[in-house]
Amino acid sequence: MKKLYVVGIGPGNGDNMSCAAVKAINESEVIVGYTKYIQLVAPLFPEKKAIDTPMRQEIDRCRKALELAESGMTVAMICSGDAGVYGMAGPVYELSPEYPDVEIRVVPGITAALSGAAVLGAPLTHDFAVISLSDLMTPWDKIEKRLACAGEGDFCVAIYNPSSRKRSGYLRRACDVLLKYKKKDTVCGVVRNIGRDGEGSQVCTLLELRDMEVDMFTTVFVGNASTRNINGHMVTPRGYRID
Repeated sequence: MKKLYVVGIGPGNGDNMSCAAVKAINESEVIVGYTKYIQLVAPLFPEKKAIDTPMRQEIDRCRKALELAESGMTVAMICSGDAGVYGMAGPVYELSPEYPDVEIRVVPGITAALSGAAVLGAPLTHDFAVISLSDLMTPWDKIEKRLACAGEGDFCVAIYNPSSRKRSGYLRRACDVLLKYKKKDTVCGVVRNIGRDGEGSQVCTLLELRDMEVDMFTTVFVGNASTRNINGHMVTPRGYRID
């Protein structure tokens, strides 16, 4: 059967991988993914053949998975978090007209906004936006506009890809945009290595966040005007009456 599963693996550990994701990988003959994610998942499925590609070879990776499926294999293309949130589900479908006989099934996973929020407490209980600071495919002026709109609308914001060696100052720039609309003491939080070895988190203010050191394995959370620090946890009230 010519089948390609596009599987969201969540943070990458077994505890946070859905039963559907495990089933899809078990049904597959080969796993395809970014090198880091293959390293996380391969030990959980030692009997499976694994093919990895480095960062910035996403289209090649998707094409390889489709070609393997076209040859008659059942393939699992793995993505961290959810396959449809900054994941490979989109590119796979964009390439799919070239492989009309391949059946594609997307298996959802826990995206970093949700798994990171659980570590911090309850920062996303009300309306929120998810914004990536990576400008590899989205120009900075558009990212800045999205940040401004989220700030003006008083959304809670989950920020992906807040920094890298080439983008060391991007989180500061993002905070400067948000500080035009949010108070300096707005409750914020960061979570590093969600669900993996070395996981760590911190609750801080927006002003403190501006000068914080983060990396590509950090997810950043900015609260709205109602978000509170409750015993070291980041909590955004939904509006329920608590007597």
